[in-house]
Amino acid sequence: MSTKIDFNDRMLSLGLARVSEAAAIASARLIGRGDEKAADQAAVNAMRTQLNLLDIAGVVVIGEGERDEAPMLFIGEEVGTGNGPGVDIALDPLEGTTLTAKDMPNALTVIAMGPRGSMLHAPDVYMDKLAVGPGFREGVVTLEMSPKERVLALAKAKKCKASDITVCILERPRHEEMIEEVRATGASIRLITDGDVAGVMHCAEPGVTGIDMYMGSGGAPEGVLAASALKCMGGQIHGRLMFRNDDEKARARKAGITDLDRIYTRDDMVTDHVIFAATGVTSGSLVAGIKREVGYLTTETILMRSKTGSVRRMTYRNPVS
Repeated sequence: MSTKIDFNDRMLSLGLARVSEAAAIASARLIGRGDEKAADQAAVNAMRTQLNLLDIAGVVVIGEGERDEAPMLFIGEEVGTGNGPGVDIALDPLEGTTLTAKDMPNALTVIAMGPRGSMLHAPDVYMDKLAVGPGFREGVVTLEMSPKERVLALAKAKKCKASDITVCILERPRHEEMIEEVRATGASIRLITDGDVAGVMHCAEPGVTGIDMYMGSGGAPEGVLAASALKCMGGQIHGRLMFRNDDEKARARKAGITDLDRIYTRDDMVTDHVIFAATGVTSGSLVAGIKREVGYLTTETILMRSKTGSVRRMTYRNPVS
């Protein structure tokens, strides 16, 4: 008779940081080289190797894509030694492949882990997202509100003017009307070219990042990763899947999603305690990028546990030949 092994987040957290660090270090030599695919593949290979050293029975629920699209770290892939607890894993071996290739800020390696069955199996479709940091009543802003209404509601909750609010939005043609409406309130916008996991995480530390709210559409898998981060840091995120065709709807149903119009909260996307690690590849406002010295690479990793609310920042000086 088999005995269920408990998810020991404390013991697994340092191992998860090593996974994130390894992926970042593997992509270091490709920063600024203009080759997005090579940088991503290097991070994927390193992350997979390190995951398979952990005593877990892991399943990738948010990964590089479907099995026929991703040779490694595909959705449904089993990782780990198989000897530990059953866990769900959400990952992006290199969040910001373009940022890495062009040596632009905020490229990260990102991974989250929770007990088996605790993470939304989000298909690779778009998600409409809205996020704010901690300290507000639930539903202070909602997806049903217009962009203008969100800015005014948050300003009221913060007891400040709309012109004191800064919103982070992905710079995409589909967001042009949203950007115009937000700016019409007097609020400022920080446009980002890629990396909306980092964009959402910025909301959790507005005093450090200067970002009060995130809104706009991006990848649904990244929404689950962002929810994992906010589960640890505090804050709210709302997400609604967006479908462009029947094939994408079928993909969602295959993942077990029956209500295609549902709005997910943070705790809907991540239902149990989670650990989260992100390592800087290029420098940003969350973590420092990889620093090169003669004979060494130094990384900075943020490692978090939702169970305790702990947030660690760790530097790792790694000898390289």
